[in-house]
Amino acid sequence: MSFLFDSFSGWKKYCEEHQISLLDSVIAYEIDQKGGSSESIRQRMAQAYQVMKEAVKTGLEEEMQSRSGMITNGAKKVYRNPLSVLSPEFQRLIARALAAKEVNSCMGRVVAAPTAGASGILPGTLVTLQEIHGLEDESILEGLLIGAGIALIIEEKASLAGAVGGCQAETGAAAAMAAGAIVHCLGGSVDQIFTSVAITIQCMLGLVCDPVAGLVEVPCVVRNASAAAIAFSSAQISLSNVSAVIPVDECIEAMGEIGASMESRYKETAMGGLAATLTGQEIAKKVLIQDIEILPDQDAESTK
Repeated sequence: MSFLFDSFSGWKKYCEEHQISLLDSVIAYEIDQKGGSSESIRQRMAQAYQVMKEAVKTGLEEEMQSRSGMITNGAKKVYRNPLSVLSPEFQRLIARALAAKEVNSCMGRVVAAPTAGASGILPGTLVTLQEIHGLEDESILEGLLIGAGIALIIEEKASLAGAVGGCQAETGAAAAMAAGAIVHCLGGSVDQIFTSVAITIQCMLGLVCDPVAGLVEVPCVVRNASAAAIAFSSAQISLSNVSAVIPVDECIEAMGEIGASMESRYKETAMGGLAATLTGQEIAKKVLIQDIEILPDQDAESTK
């Protein structure tokens, strides 16, 4: 019987008692749940990472304009800007996170990790990490599996859905997965991995889900970029042995409590926050009119 991923403290205890790594425990869980072998699981992760890399490439090279007009090749603009506010590596991180998420907003192929709304965070962080440190794909695949274990616990103790817990549950969880993956790939300890998750969640607590016009575009795309930056920040802090003070399980429980008490208009309903601003409402009306104008043509086609 594998570990059921109900808590971080339980995860660590289980691995210590069975003298296995976090990675091995995730693989054992996957085998129990879906069958197959360790090799087949790694192959599936390799396929997922390939899709992530392709999404980054597509977003940086192809035309990315959504039908609403809110997404207009933002990733390429960031990537090609001659001015780097911090460093070229940071600039590429932001551009890649934007790129993969823009592909999702423009109906392209992405990996929902853990959701489509947060699909730019892991690609942006891991592609950039691999480039900076010259890591092999195998190391990145291990990081993805560690991230999967982190997501399982967040889902159990709180939520991964914006409609349940707000954007903290989507981009927050993805950033936590990315932070833990980064720390693992750079040789961090179990405690450092868990600390990076705790710090990330602390930084993302209370973030509402307020998509303009109900589309996963604004502010979703730019939040993927900021969450990617937070993931690297949390990894750096934890690898420096700075304490999160509040244990990781308690941080996740706090996220769950905040999500449960959050008003419904802040949970993917497009009724509050940025969606409720004057500009947000004007965009929503424009999108609705576009949808209505398309309907007659569809009806005509269906009667032919």
